[in-house]
Amino acid sequence: MHQTSRLLPPIVTKVSGEIRHVGVELEFSGLTFENIARLIQEQFGGRVIANTAYENTVVDTSLGDFKVELDFQYLKEKGRYKHESDHFLDQLDGWSEIILRIAAEQLVPFEIVSPPIPIDRLGELNQLIQRLRESGAQGTETGALYAFGLHFNPELPSLNIETIVCYLKAFLCLYDWLVHHSRIALTRSMTGYISPFPTDYIRQVVDLDYRPDQDRLIDDYLIANPTRNRALDMLPLFTYLDRARTLSIIDDTRVHPRPTLHYRLPNCQIDKPGWNIDVDWRNWLMVERLACNRERLDAICQAYIRFLDRPVAELFQNWQEMVDECLKRNCSL
Repeated sequence: MHQTSRLLPPIVTKVSGEIRHVGVELEFSGLTFENIARLIQEQFGGRVIANTAYENTVVDTSLGDFKVELDFQYLKEKGRYKHESDHFLDQLDGWSEIILRIAAEQLVPFEIVSPPIPIDRLGELNQLIQRLRESGAQGTETGALYAFGLHFNPELPSLNIETIVCYLKAFLCLYDWLVHHSRIALTRSMTGYISPFPTDYIRQVVDLDYRPDQDRLIDDYLIANPTRNRALDMLPLFTYLDRARTLSIIDDTRVHPRPTLHYRLPNCQIDKPGWNIDVDWRNWLMVERLACNRERLDAICQAYIRFLDRPVAELFQNWQEMVDECLKRNCSL
């Protein structure tokens, strides 16, 4: 089942002519490792490999290899050590690990990490989401302390710096609009995982004269954002482009190089009847369309600069509402 044209970006292929791919990360609770892996296998085929007590892989599916993890770095590392060592119990008391796992599973999500999926086949994940929901998966709003997210990792049409800067400008201009239309849960906002970009950095990037080379783009980002905790995390991409430069500032083993953006904003509402990834993917496509229309992007950047520089008498203006009006006037966006 292929994506309809309304769910495709303006540019579907890379400069190489190959179709773009998108990785998806889905965080939720309510199921076991075994059930999650089995449901993936039932939907897409393949076979399950139990890597550790906290990480499974479903390989050779019709879409590629899926990972299933308990999203708790400490336990994942302990699980790997246990898997590799016959003397693990000499290093860690087994009961302590069990207690920690039980506690973690009340707060920490299980995470499905998809393979890179052809962009015109992204909708096939919705069939898996329905299976997970029917089996009892719980999303962001199920628990007061849950901060579960849905992440998209779209490949860029090109890795030239002009393209990357256009996507970054478009996202910064649409951030307030995305937050509003994504209805971000208060719990997720309070965690700091999806913190907004600093205003000074926004001003710097949306300026029409901001046309950096690769080194400056990465350096400017790292100075203002030395963290993974942004709604659009650029660190995987920058690590892919220049590993040494990026990792000289970011000391975090969770940063993995890949030629994609890392869009982390949306909630995971997997327990809600009828919910799937389409709504949040449509919101992301607004960034795609704006980034690929340079004339309109420049116009919205200029409008955003005027908004940021507004006089005191206009401080109560709402940028999200202004963007909505812009989008209504330019219905092709």
